This record gives sequence, C-alpha cells and structure tokens, in this order.
Amino acid sequence: MASLKEVKSRIVSVSSTQQITKAMKMVAAAKLRKSQDRIIQIRPFAQKLSSLLQNLSGAGSDGGNWYSTVREEKKILIVVVSADRGLCGSFNSNIFKATNNLIAEKYSSQAAKNNVHILPIGKKALEFFNKRNYPVVKEFATVFQNLTFEAASKASQFLMDAFKKGDYDKIEIVYNEFKNVATQILRIERFLPVLPNMETKGKETDYIYQPSREEIIIGLIPKSLNTQLFKALLDSNAAFNGAQMTAMDKATENAGELLKELKLTYNRTRQAAITKEILEIVAGAEALKSA
Repeated sequence: MASLKEVKSRIVSVSSTQQITKAMKMVAAAKLRKSQDRIIQIRPFAQKLSSLLQNLSGAGSDGGNWYSTVREEKKILIVVVSADRGLCGSFNSNIFKATNNLIAEKYSSQAAKNNVHILPIGKKALEFFNKRNYPVVKEFATVFQNLTFEAASKASQFLMDAFKKGDYDKIEIVYNEFKNVATQILRIERFLPVLPNMETKGKETDYIYQPSREEIIIGLIPKSLNTQLFKALLDSNAAFNGAQMTAMDKATENAGELLKELKLTYNRTRQAAITKEILEIVAGAEALKSA
C-alpha cells in the first residue's frame, strides 16, 4: 500500500491537472463560438459558388480552361489539414490515417516513384509527414497562426500555379468538417482539376452569359478555389476547437473520478495507520502491566 505522503502527492498532482484541463476546456469553448460563427457564415456562400461553377462547367465545352485540364495522374499533391496542437482526441490521428489509406489505396504506384507530395497545413501534419520522409511543401504549415482569407488565398494561389505549370496532375484536400461539438466528418475532396457535376454535364442550363461563358468561368474559378480552401480551413479550425473542448471535458471528468479514488485510498491508508498506532500503544501498555 502506498504511503500517505505518496497518495497526498498524487492528489495534489491530479488536482493541478484537473484545473488545467478545465481551463483549456473553457478556452476551447470560447474559441469554438467564434470559429463556429465564421464557418456558418461562409458555408452557404461556398456551397452556392461551387454549385454555380459546376453548373456552368457542365453546360458545354470548357473552351481551353486549364483549371479543368485532366492529365494522366503521375504527380499527386495532397493538402493535409491538421491542427497546430494536440490534446484533441483522435482529431489529428484520423486525418493521418485517412491520408495514409488514400495513398495506399489510390496512389500507391505514384508513391513508389516518390511522386506523392504533401502540403501540410498545421504543425502536427508537418511533424508527422516529415518524420516519414514524404516530400513536403512547408510554406503554409503555419497558416492557423493567422487564419485569414488572404492567408488561405496565398496557399490556394500556390496550388493553382503548381497545377498550371504541370508540377502536379491532381490535387486533393484531406480535412475534418465541423458538424457539432462532439462530431467531425472526415472529408477528402478534389481541389484540381475542377470537374463539372456529372448530372449537369452536357445538359442545357438556363444562363445568359455576359461577357462570354469562358471569361466568366475563368474569372470565377480562382474565387471559388480560394473560397473552397478557406472553408476547409475554417471547418477544420472549428472541428479542432470542438474536439479539444470535448477531450478536455472528458479529461476533467476522468480527473474527478481519479480524485475520488485517491481520496478514498488516502482515508483508508490514514485509518490503517491510526489503527496500527493504537494497536502499538495497547500492546505497549499490556507489556508494562505484565512487567
């Protein structure tokens, strides 16, 4: 049985940890409210813009639009959106597992030739793929330190330029979509090339184009891609705050249960020590009587 000093030391340690997890839960809750408001505001706009773009692309020829150029998939870039920090349950590990599965199931031949590159957004993704010797594009790993539309647009522009130059034949995004505080939905989305909705491809769509349809699409696609990436980052940020809040809430509860057990152990140990002292006193008194 542990000594009273050891048990008391553990109680102090667990109490301090509980205070930290409780504070982290409150911070995550405050951040969640802000990030949730941001994603709720942008989501309808992003969905409508994407739908409009797919309808336009499906209404006929793309007229030499390089954003929609489908090439043989020799070089692949995967944008992996993680968090900058841990203590968020399986939030990061689910992203890494999904990325590894995607590479193994879909791009194993390209990976064997070292033609699968990773663009991590979030420090945890950078650390994870650096350790596994993947070719990593490091320029945008710290976007979450100042998450703005301008920062997301710079990353999006880099992706568009790399695709246009032929550095990559396909670009995909892996991220967590925010559903609610306790639930995140893992998403794997094609970023480039931009393909039309197959339900609308080749069908007549009731649009009047001014200026030409090609000019509208070429002007609209960069805005749509910027918005698509920014939405993915906002989704991931809100999902992370929700995951961290849930994880810290559970950790606080677990610390409370552990404290109950430790206090019970402390009281039992103390009671046993007192009983032992009483028995020693009684035995000493009996020894004196018989002397």
